[in-house]
Amino acid sequence: MGANEDKTKFSIRVDTRLLELADSCIRDGTARNRTELIGDALRFYLGYLMAGKAEDYLLQSLSSAVAGTVQDSENRLARMDFKIAVELSKLSQVIAYTHDVDEESLNRLHAKCVEEVKRINGAVEFEDAYRYQRREN
Repeated sequence: MGANEDKTKFSIRVDTRLLELADSCIRDGTARNRTELIGDALRFYLGYLMAGKAEDYLLQSLSSAVAGTVQDSENRLARMDFKIAVELSKLSQVIAYTHDVDEESLNRLHAKCVEEVKRINGAVEFEDAYRYQRREN
């Protein structure tokens, strides 16, 4: 197989300073001639472009996978929140039915609970409520 097989000859126009830089690389032994230097540069740059496309593809795939995982988590949390809300509603209805609480006391309780949930950042514990109620009575 000869040195020129599977090769295509073409001419290009480049900036004179760029060609001088290429010739200095040939003199330094980086490449044997302009053909070799241009071939190496073209292979390097095409590899760079292909890697960028592969990186873009991988980033898009990863982004899609993460978005799907987040969406699944959101759906699970929404279903769980719904179930908790239903149970809380049932509990509230039973308590309201079995206890005679006047409107003023209910309003005070609401304000106290809002303040407490803000203060403890939503980490409500039954034991704390139990101790609080035992101190008040």
